[in-house]
Parts: sequence; C-alpha cells; structure tokens
Amino acid sequence: MSALQGAVPTASETDDRLDLADVRRRLKAIFIGSVGNLVEWYDFYAYAAFALYFAPAFFPGEDPVVQQLNAAVLFAAGFIVRPLGGWMFGHLADHYGRRNALTLSVVLMCFGSLMIAVTPTYATIGIWAPILLATARVLQGLSLGGEYGTSATYLTEIADKRHRGFYSSFQYVTLIGGQLCAILVLLLLQKVFLTNEEIRAWGWRIPFVIGALLAVVAAIMRRHLQETDAFKALQNSGKPRESSIRTLLKYPREVLLVVGLTAGGTAAFYTYTTYMQKFLKLSVGLTDNQVTMVTAGSLIFAMALQPIYGMISDRIGRKWLLIGFGVCGTLFTVPLLTTLQHVQSAWAAFLLICAAWMIVSGYTSINAVVKAELFPTNVRATGVGLPYAITVSVFGGTADSVALWFKSQGHEQYFYYYLTGIIALSLIVYLFMRDTKHHSAMHRTE
Repeated sequence: MSALQGAVPTASETDDRLDLADVRRRLKAIFIGSVGNLVEWYDFYAYAAFALYFAPAFFPGEDPVVQQLNAAVLFAAGFIVRPLGGWMFGHLADHYGRRNALTLSVVLMCFGSLMIAVTPTYATIGIWAPILLATARVLQGLSLGGEYGTSATYLTEIADKRHRGFYSSFQYVTLIGGQLCAILVLLLLQKVFLTNEEIRAWGWRIPFVIGALLAVVAAIMRRHLQETDAFKALQNSGKPRESSIRTLLKYPREVLLVVGLTAGGTAAFYTYTTYMQKFLKLSVGLTDNQVTMVTAGSLIFAMALQPIYGMISDRIGRKWLLIGFGVCGTLFTVPLLTTLQHVQSAWAAFLLICAAWMIVSGYTSINAVVKAELFPTNVRATGVGLPYAITVSVFGGTADSVALWFKSQGHEQYFYYYLTGIIALSLIVYLFMRDTKHHSAMHRTE
C-alpha cells in the first residue's frame, strides 16, 4: 500500500506539472506569434533599409535628397492604408479568431515583398515602376495594419496576469528585430557578398526575395498557432456579434486614449529607426558601412531594453514608464538630435542613439499591453489596431517625409522641435490616464 501511495503524485506535484505545462504552452505560442511578427516587420523594413540603394532605380534625377524624399513618400503610403488593414484584420480577429487574422496578414505581406523583388526599374518601364512599387507598399501596409493590433492582442491574451508587460514586450523585440534582420542582410551584402555597385544595380532585390520566402514559413507556422483562451470564451458565450466599428464607437474615451498614447511614441520610434539611417548618412556624414554598423548596434541595444522595461512595468505599473518617456523625450530630444548632427565619430553617434533608446523604450516596451488592457475581448483587436494605425499613419509614417522636407528647405532643426511638441502632447495624456495594470479590461466581454 505504501509503495502504491509513493507512486501516486501528490496534489502539489500535479499542480506543479500543470503549471509547467501551462508555461510551456504559453511560451510556444508566444514564440510562434513573435516569429511571425518578426518576419512581417523584416519585410516592411527591408524597404527602409535598402532605400538608399534602390531609390535611384525608381526615381530619376540627380539630387539624392529628392530621391530619398520620393522613396520616403512611398514609405509613408504604406502607412496611409494601415488604418484600413487595422479595421479589416481587427474585424477578422474579433469575429473569427486571432490565429486566422495573423495567418492571413503574413500571407499578404508575402505578396507585397515578392512584388517589390520582381518590379522592373524606371529605365525599363518608366512611370509604371514607381506605380508598381507603390502598389506593393499598399499591400504591405494593409498587412502590417492588421498585424499590429492582432499580435498585440494575441501576446497580451496568451500571457498570464503577472507577466503581461514582459510577454507583450516581445512584440517590440520582434518588431525591432525585424528591422535589425533587414540591417544584417544589408551588412552581409555590403561586407561579404556584393560591392556597393552590385547592390545598387540588382542586389537590393535579394532581401525582398528572402522576405517572401520567410513569410511563407511564418504562415505555415501560424496555421498551427493555438487560439487564446479569451477568444474561446467569447466564442462559447453565445453572445450576438455586432459590427466591429459599431462596437468600437461605444468606447470613445479608450479610442482617444490610444491616439494620445501613440502619437509621441510612434513619432520618436520612427525617428530613431527608419529616419536615422538617412540622418546618419545625409546629415552626420557617416559612410555606408558606418551607418549600417551604428544602426545595427543601436537596434540590438534597443531589443535588449524591451523585456527589461516590460518586467519593470509588471512591478511598478505602466503609467510611470510612459511618464518617464514623455518627460525625458520633451526635455532631451532637441539636445540629443542637435548633438548627434555634429558628432565626428560613429562611436559617438552610437552612444547618443542608445541614450535616445533608453528614453523611447519607456513607450515601445509596454504600448501594446497598455492598449490591449483598455478594451474588452469582443473588440480588443479592432480597438488596438484601428486607432493605432490611424495615429501611426499621421505621426509615425510621415516622420521620414517631414524630416527630409525640413532638410530640403534648409531648416533641418525644425524637425527636432516638431518631434518634441508631439511627445509633449502625449505626455499630457500619460499624466492624466489611469494605470492599466490596475484598471484592466482584459477579462471583460461585452
């Protein structure tokens, strides 16, 4: 009898096994969801990483600033359609499941990347070249518009209550990682495989072929992604479904909060990511190789900060990190960018950009979980994705174009004050909002 009793697991041992199995289940889901997110953002950012090389192929002329401005306008075009993607995929995620929306979004990104890879140059087909490039960016923009809200919802719902900030921070780990992968592909092409002339002639197509292939792999992985418990509970509730837009209109305060939360953070994020490459080349005067090394190094540093800040938010709350970003961003953006413009070495540029990331990560690390905690399950993906996409289109996707326009007019420093003003506006929202860690709608279904 005693031998039999020894073979039977105790209640404590059974609970430990269940807890371990639950942790493994969550980690697997977060890994698969994050890998797909990384691939999507790699595809989207490959455009920004290689714009210095392919812009002359699509936009004729002699002025490199004007060529980059034209490329930046198309980069912004990908953001203009993101609200439509946020609504389409948000509706799909809220009515038919997070997994289905995530899988479809990465398939659409595959088509956009493949289209860029095979589009002929302006010298071959004339005006159709930039038109086709713009079409591809629209497809990518639709895809990414859906990816953000759905992945933010998925990562937040799959996490346990105590570690939501940590788990959801991996959205920006993979978001930044996607850009880093694009930079690393550029670095390998520059250093190992091709000359600068070969990259400008045809090598810039390689990263888009890679992106299309990776998107296929990500889509296959996401087909087997487990659905979240929150959405399963919503399905089993038997409650009638309304239009996602009609439901979202019941939460005007939360929608406005998403807009206010996002404006300053997204403008800062795109300044220190997509625009920073051009800034280091055209304003600081670094070489192509130095630009790539500084950008890659600073992105690695930024990735490392995200889970650290996420864990901090799980301890002290989300609000204090947002206020820290708002205060420091308002006070130090102009001094940082002004000093960066006049540095003489790549090492100094790297340190200054890392300092900027220590500020911006107060927003990037937790913005996904904060927005997801604002909305109930039945409208969460739409509530996170649509107002976020609108705000990013206005303040994030245009950062490149606004900065380059100021530079082309001979008033580059005006952009520093423009960015500071947007961050200051978001700071007002951070000061008066409730901390979503303590006032969460995660378990509400209405």
